[in-house]
Amino acid sequence: NIAMLLAKQAQRAPRELAQLIVDALPISPYIDHTSIAGPGFINFFLNTAATTAIIPTILQAGDTFGHNKSGNGQKVHVEFVSANPTGPLHVGHGRGAVVGDCLCRLLTASGWQVSREFYYNDAGAQIHRLALSVQARCRQSTPDDQDWPDDAYCGDYIIDIAQDYLAGKTLHAADKTITATGDINDLDAIQAFAVTFLRHEQDLDLQAFAVSFDHFFLESSLYTSGKVDQTVQRLIDNGKTYEQEGALWLKTSDYGDDKDRVMRKSDGHYTYFVADVAYHVDKWERGYRTVINEQGADHHSTITRVRAGLQALAMGIPKKWPQYVLHQMVTVTRGGQEVKISKRAGDYVTLRDLIDSVGRDATRYFLVARATSSQLTFDIDLARSQSNDNPVYYIQYAHARVCSVLEKAQVSAEAIVSTLNEASLERLSEDAEKGLLKTLAAFPEQMLTASQTLAPHRIAHYLHQLAADFHHYYNGHIILIDDQVLRDARLALVLAVRQVIANGLRLLGITAPERM
Repeated sequence: NIAMLLAKQAQRAPRELAQLIVDALPISPYIDHTSIAGPGFINFFLNTAATTAIIPTILQAGDTFGHNKSGNGQKVHVEFVSANPTGPLHVGHGRGAVVGDCLCRLLTASGWQVSREFYYNDAGAQIHRLALSVQARCRQSTPDDQDWPDDAYCGDYIIDIAQDYLAGKTLHAADKTITATGDINDLDAIQAFAVTFLRHEQDLDLQAFAVSFDHFFLESSLYTSGKVDQTVQRLIDNGKTYEQEGALWLKTSDYGDDKDRVMRKSDGHYTYFVADVAYHVDKWERGYRTVINEQGADHHSTITRVRAGLQALAMGIPKKWPQYVLHQMVTVTRGGQEVKISKRAGDYVTLRDLIDSVGRDATRYFLVARATSSQLTFDIDLARSQSNDNPVYYIQYAHARVCSVLEKAQVSAEAIVSTLNEASLERLSEDAEKGLLKTLAAFPEQMLTASQTLAPHRIAHYLHQLAADFHHYYNGHIILIDDQVLRDARLALVLAVRQVIANGLRLLGITAPERM
């Protein structure tokens, strides 16, 4: 509509100005022709080369096709999983793990310098309850006994911890090694061993899930280093607290909370969000200006009070810092019925249960394929099925199909790239081919949008659409035909499909098999 916008300034009729603009346009290898319509609109008609140009672009870029530099090399801190070391990772932790991991992969591919961190809540009442639970098992107590601690953990894993503790086992976690003393009266020793045991087990689960971290941060270190006390004192000095009924309160209502919150209870213990504030001060002091926390939706209530605490410190931290990605709960079903418990965990489905049942790839895909704001039903039967109804199987099968075609053609990807030419690619004129080309060309935008909106499920949806377009094309067209020129063009097209599927699956941490 440029001619209509400039007509008054140019003192020309819109259609007359449009014609002058069209006449002055440079020749483009991608424009078939232009036309002037209505009161002065200029319409551009793309030629076949404009559509097929995506093929050499994909094949030349290879594994980096779709990547961008929107992050501009800036640092970003991503905290995810951050499970209490009180039991095996459950399916909710698994959703947080894959969403966080895929976010890190997306941000890395978008030019960010990503740091992955796991925050262990290894202090507080839950950890004390864990120690009491293990101590009770060491003393041969069971949940049926009168001396069983209130609210103790009852899963079979507590028995495993107690047995290893009594046996004097040596354990290794990411940053420490510990040997059990076997003293059932030393609750501190039991607690230290139990936490290390579960940290080690969680590490193994995450390794099996292809999730890694650059740094592990212990909540307990915030207390031993004095950072919690320093944070509280600064809030007091800033006049943002008050004493009432023996407790210390933070004026969070000054920063949008519905009421003020207790920081230090009358018994002298800090509430859990105080350590969270101190932890984020530590992130800020480490130089991270972009911070993303991937957590369960049950953490929603802590967002306001953590941000309020950070604002009350008057350290120049932005109001909306850090960013949060909250995922909703996961329901696991088998045979149409909800699966609620694991024998080992006692009262929930573990991440390891899912990995052992359906495999890593299917577990990752099903847990990341829906928007984090949506509740998710994980259908074990569907995830295990080898059919087109199983989306991860459907996508991987598209990749394997292309590999099979190339194997039958007895031609390498390198040979196809070296013989690419514009003339042969223009033979890709079928509607199904044009549809595939359009879907392929959309991948970079999908990646950019997914990284900017922190929405890795967009990649899962895109891959399913690309696989659908490919299977439709494959079922309706013979690729290895006698017409050598068209055959080579179709080989180049499906090779581009294979490359984009592989790139997308890599962003999701899922393998791209050559045979199925």
